[in-house]
Amino acid sequence: MNENESPEDRAFRAEVRDWLQANLSGEFAHARGLGGPGREHEAFEERLAWERHMAAAGWTCVGWPVEYGGRGATLEQQVIFHEEYALADGPARVNHIGENLLGPTIIAFGTDEQRARFLPPIVAVEELWCQGYSEPNAGSDLANVQTRAALAGDHWTIDGQKVWTSLALESDWCFVVCRTEPGSSRHKGLSYLLVPMKQDGVDIRPIIQLTGTSEFNEVFFDGARTGAGNIVGAPGEGWKIAMATLGFERGVATLGQQVGFRREFEGVADLARRTGAIADPLLRDRLTRSYMGLEIMRLNAVRTMAGVAAGAPGPESSISKLVWGTWHRELGELAMDVLGAGGLVADGEPSERSSGEAQGSTPRGGYDLNDWQRLFLFSRSDTIYAGSNEIQRNIIAERVLGLPREARG
Repeated sequence: MNENESPEDRAFRAEVRDWLQANLSGEFAHARGLGGPGREHEAFEERLAWERHMAAAGWTCVGWPVEYGGRGATLEQQVIFHEEYALADGPARVNHIGENLLGPTIIAFGTDEQRARFLPPIVAVEELWCQGYSEPNAGSDLANVQTRAALAGDHWTIDGQKVWTSLALESDWCFVVCRTEPGSSRHKGLSYLLVPMKQDGVDIRPIIQLTGTSEFNEVFFDGARTGAGNIVGAPGEGWKIAMATLGFERGVATLGQQVGFRREFEGVADLARRTGAIADPLLRDRLTRSYMGLEIMRLNAVRTMAGVAAGAPGPESSISKLVWGTWHRELGELAMDVLGAGGLVADGEPSERSSGEAQGSTPRGGYDLNDWQRLFLFSRSDTIYAGSNEIQRNIIAERVLGLPREARG
């Protein structure tokens, strides 16, 4: 608890803490800690039921305005909620993309009709969302998007491929950045469409990750359709809106994420004490630097929350992504070095996935990773997904510091 919190915020923290303590018990006691990185498919139905339980009690979308189904929580209260949720070891959220990315984007840029149609099912956790940004040749270079959409009467027709689409198998809808102006290139001619996933013309293929799970997927659109009104903003404004969505992604929820990071760090430090690895001066120095990085990360995140309070976050949010992505990857490396040679051995024997196994439901490979191996493998992706380090450095240099643009061939 922050000793400088106002009486209202202290009361809000107590309300959140008491509700979580009372409800992460009984029917949902086993849900604590489920579904973290590398365990994305773990107990998905139970986590969905938990989140709908939260919705019924008014604990989803707490930062949204009251008129859109939220609690109208202040920035400080949103931070408190995410911190307390992480401290209570609440299960990984299944509605993160809808609640924290698409919802705020619709509130900021959508029409009244879109708000009425799409926001209530997000609040109630009745419709899940995924993000259709990256493509095989447009990952970090998102402006190279080639997926096409054409307006024909009362609907858009979409053709193309997206990749690294998190939770596509579980999602009902996808917000898709696509090229709607023939002959356009780079940032121009892009639009932001809302596309139903459960239809002919949408083919979802899981991608097996290093952790053996397939949290992300490749998605093929072959004549997929969506209504003419399911475009956020005007045609050609897709880049602006897509960047705003990325800003929301790096918003207040990252402070709750950092509570999880702190618990991981404390686990690594405790492991070093138990194994005696902490006696190694180089490992002890890296643990110290990791702790300092954690503190710097939190201070930087609090500083950049001003962008969230002002509306859509600006390019400064790239600093937070660069900081936490790098720090978490290095923590995974540190955990493996603390484990030593034993960390290279996994439990069980590798085996082929059986033909009857449901797609995306369980880890592949027949072996079981421990928490530190899973942390190491998953955190390799932290400096790539949600904007690679290279791109974040360019954004910071060009849009924050005003340096000359990088030369492009």
